[in-house]
Amino acid sequence: MSSSASQLKNKSLPPKENALFKRILRCYEQKLYKNGLKFTKQILNNPLYGEHAETLAMKGLILNAIGRREEAYGYVRRGLRNDLKSHTCWHVYGLLQRSERKYDEAIKCYRNALKWDPTNLQILRELSIVQIHIRDLRGYRDTRNQLFSLKPAQRASWIGFAMAYHLLHDYKMANRILEDFRKTQNVRDAYDYENSELLLYQNSILEESGAYFEALTHLLSNEKYIYDKTTFLETLGRLHFRLSQPQHARSIFRKLVSSNPDNIEYYRGLEKAMEIEDLKDQKLELYKLYREKFPRSNLPRRLPLDCTTGDEFLSYLRPYMLSTFAKGVPPLFTDLRSLYSNQEKALAIENLVLSIIAELEESTNFHTDDMGVPAASKDFSIVNLTSKDSSTAPPASTLLWAYYYLAQHYDYFENTEAALSYVNKAIAHTPTLIELFTCKAKILKHVGDFEQAADVMDEARDLDTADRYLNSKSAKYHLRANRIETAANVCGKFTREGTNPVDYLNEMQCMWFQTECALAYQRTQEWGEALKKCHEVDRHFNEIVDDQYDFHTYCLRKMTLKSYVQLLRLEDVLRAHPFYFKAAKCAIEVYLHLYDNPLKDTSNDEQITTESLSASELKKLRNKERKAKRKAEVEQKAAAVAAEKKEQHAKSKQSSADDGDYHPPPAEELNPENLAKYPEPLEQAVKFLEPLQSFAFDKIDTHILAYDIYKRKDKPLLMLRSLKRALKISPRNQILYEMLVHFRETMKTRLSSLAEPLPQFISQEMEKLYESAKLEEWMKELQLTND
Repeated sequence: MSSSASQLKNKSLPPKENALFKRILRCYEQKLYKNGLKFTKQILNNPLYGEHAETLAMKGLILNAIGRREEAYGYVRRGLRNDLKSHTCWHVYGLLQRSERKYDEAIKCYRNALKWDPTNLQILRELSIVQIHIRDLRGYRDTRNQLFSLKPAQRASWIGFAMAYHLLHDYKMANRILEDFRKTQNVRDAYDYENSELLLYQNSILEESGAYFEALTHLLSNEKYIYDKTTFLETLGRLHFRLSQPQHARSIFRKLVSSNPDNIEYYRGLEKAMEIEDLKDQKLELYKLYREKFPRSNLPRRLPLDCTTGDEFLSYLRPYMLSTFAKGVPPLFTDLRSLYSNQEKALAIENLVLSIIAELEESTNFHTDDMGVPAASKDFSIVNLTSKDSSTAPPASTLLWAYYYLAQHYDYFENTEAALSYVNKAIAHTPTLIELFTCKAKILKHVGDFEQAADVMDEARDLDTADRYLNSKSAKYHLRANRIETAANVCGKFTREGTNPVDYLNEMQCMWFQTECALAYQRTQEWGEALKKCHEVDRHFNEIVDDQYDFHTYCLRKMTLKSYVQLLRLEDVLRAHPFYFKAAKCAIEVYLHLYDNPLKDTSNDEQITTESLSASELKKLRNKERKAKRKAEVEQKAAAVAAEKKEQHAKSKQSSADDGDYHPPPAEELNPENLAKYPEPLEQAVKFLEPLQSFAFDKIDTHILAYDIYKRKDKPLLMLRSLKRALKISPRNQILYEMLVHFRETMKTRLSSLAEPLPQFISQEMEKLYESAKLEEWMKELQLTND
């Protein structure tokens, strides 16, 4: 390189080249990547500017946008070497790191860029987004402070600054910033939804801070500017309760009940406001009032069942059940299941349904439905089983729904024979009702007959092949029966045509399918496939976290501030979701099995066993090997075709880069065989365990799994910690008992080999632990039970 070119590599460009550079920036912003590369080529082809740092960086940024990441990093790093003081080069490098989800590295790059251009708004905004994304709240506050100082006239500067203090629980400062901001705004008389959302957000800050009186005053003084009246009334009622002013909340909850008479929380709030939570007669009067006011509402007729007993309970239960049987309401059992915690009520329900069935089986007078009138619009509150008047006689389907209910009732109490008897009676009565087959499948599932349960659920699906829910239930039951291929084919009826159903479901983040698949593979001892599904679920949760990135600016711009804070808090505990727990538990159990029973190299074993085989056995083995080889060749060809299609798809994406679509880096392919032969399975198990210890702390399975891992890692302190946590959750768990015995036996020989002061500390903690666990009493109880 000439000395003149070396001097120009970090200098500003002359007017002609500078105009081209600005066009490069515009092309990148407008996603015209081909044009952008053409202009970078024009500048870099000039010998004087062939090493111009910022042009090299921009070329790398455009290459990254079209998926050529290795080249992109080469150009950006080359640009940085040429000019380490260029804020553009550092900014571009930060963008590349962010696209690779290396957020900590991106923050370092943005900070380096700000050293050379401290007032660059674009870099500051991007830095703040990355900081809130990884919850660097103190850094986010400092960056928002800088943005506020530079652009105090922008609404986003005020809101972001206030939110930074809110997330740091500095409620006083957050409220002060929002109050000062509101003073700068002119309130429009017209419908101003954004101002309404801002007021509700400010009120939520006051409520979280514990300043309930100030929150109440703020809410009432701004009532005319708040357009979300439901949220306004709910917040107002809640604040009156917090201020011990239930008498002021009565009119509020009456309005809420009138607006939605089927919301149970409004009834609970009204009872609390009227101070009649423990007064049965007053509550019954209240329900009667709303039954008369809203005759078509279900809840005022259902709530008396919670607070009554004996004959009074039956007086409310009979008309309620008769009307729902007559209407044909499938989820009636789900509705009444909460009453089953009271054995007397459960027995009363059973006797009532049996008596209704007996009366209906003897009756021959049924109401003939008007074909043009929907069942939901008819008045079934006056149904009389013994009436000779056809207008008050029950419909013919009443008996059917009574059978259906009783089948679910007996299934709940694990009386399988009675449950199957009644569901079969119902099917004989009406063999085309889908709910009956799903009920029968569920009963069979509960007794462990997964094969027959899947067959029955298939019958239900055949009755309505256009129902996606039935299709999903059928697939799930097939997976429970370990029919993985059949389940995939069933799901394939609703996936995109021409695609592999399993791949499509993974793309759509269908986690119920993947968790059930993982468990099915675990049961069939296909360890690699099970791990693949678990890792796919784990990736989905990572993707969900990454997908929130775009909402950081969107929510501030659209002023959906309360929803945005809820989103942030949800993302913080995302892995508390049951799907993640199921997948993580399965993965840990598989990794523990692989640690105890590592997969062997089958080729060596085959060479040893063939020598001891007879001629006929050897012939059978060779035939089997040939079939396996042919199958492997077919699979290899299919994989090659799939890879070719994938490559063509990638090329088409690259060639159509002008469409501006951003293509994130593809995830590494999950290979079941490699996953099953991972050299350190316990380390992988710990990776799945850590989120459970943070977000599934209240589940005893978490601590049982932790103990099993640390036992194999020989970590006595962590084993002890797991025992103590498990004991707090379920002190009479059978597996916990076995763990306590194992730990005591292990420590008898292990304590002496530990370094001081561990032996003394563990001995003291064990003494406390076993005293609180009452292990000796527990052992005697178990022996008596076994005897």
